[in-house]
Amino acid sequence: MLVATMRLTTAFIWFALALAAFAQPNVPRSTPTHAGIDYAAADPPSSNGHKLDLYLPPPGPRPAPVVIWTGGSAWMADNGRNLAGILAARLNPEGYAVAGVSIRSSFQAKFPGQVHDIKAAIRWLRANASKYSLDADHIGVMGDSSGGWTTAMAALTGDAPELEGAVGVTGVSSKVQAAVAFYPPTDFAVMDAWALRKCGAGGAGGNSCHDGEGSPESRLLGCALPTCPEKVRAADPANYVTQADPPIMILHGDSDQLVPHNQGERLYMALNKACKDAIFISLPTAPHGNWNGFLTDDKLRQAATIRSTTSAGCAIANPTPFTPTWKTVVDFLDANLKPKP
Repeated sequence: MLVATMRLTTAFIWFALALAAFAQPNVPRSTPTHAGIDYAAADPPSSNGHKLDLYLPPPGPRPAPVVIWTGGSAWMADNGRNLAGILAARLNPEGYAVAGVSIRSSFQAKFPGQVHDIKAAIRWLRANASKYSLDADHIGVMGDSSGGWTTAMAALTGDAPELEGAVGVTGVSSKVQAAVAFYPPTDFAVMDAWALRKCGAGGAGGNSCHDGEGSPESRLLGCALPTCPEKVRAADPANYVTQADPPIMILHGDSDQLVPHNQGERLYMALNKACKDAIFISLPTAPHGNWNGFLTDDKLRQAATIRSTTSAGCAIANPTPFTPTWKTVVDFLDANLKPKP
């Protein structure tokens, strides 16, 4: 009983830290056009993990490309759609529909359930595109932290049938055409090694280590990380990089106290080595959370750099000074989600 209580205490320490990091006060946001849509049956019945909100742009001459938002909570909450209104306030005027998508928490399902969920949401949007005037051929996905992991997994496993699952609508493609991941966890096994401070008392994540059985990553997989290396590898998006993957933009703070900067960088390097279209934006002063601030707050963007690789000739651009803005994201989405004239 004492051990179980300690595990829960550790989990909620992480959850409290995550909530503090993910808060986005005083940021303009839109109201959903259609709220609380079930993209699959609730599982368990009390879960919000199979719901989405749709934010539609003004009617245009052609169906609107879609950008999915799924937010982070250290996999401990089923409310990933809650901050999609921030994205919609920026993207609806640019002609994009936004879908705020919630997936199940680690209390409700273990990996790969969360990947099955995001794929089910993509399939639902594609299957119902004509009803809402959506462009089924141009769907992107964005997310932060655990939602950034979900984003990367969705983007890189469109051709991985073993992770498709059978949640909700089936028989429809779950591939996306672009992805933007803010500070995503990737290789859970090395998170403690690359943490800003030694884990343990006063270290990374308060009193917790990523390798500990009460950590968010261990809870997601259903095992303490050192005891299940096969599951750890299966949950690493870098292990699914293929030539079929869409362009990906990754943003990560070098002062991230929860998800080490190495996590986003190593995913970028895997894409780089595979000669994929990828962008990595590094923000030396940015801590974990406040993804909107990565694009708006000069204190967080101080000394930021950008580097990239392209599939054309496997060309690379080395890090150069750069100030990321919402235009950076919109330009990336325009290049990959809007049909060419």
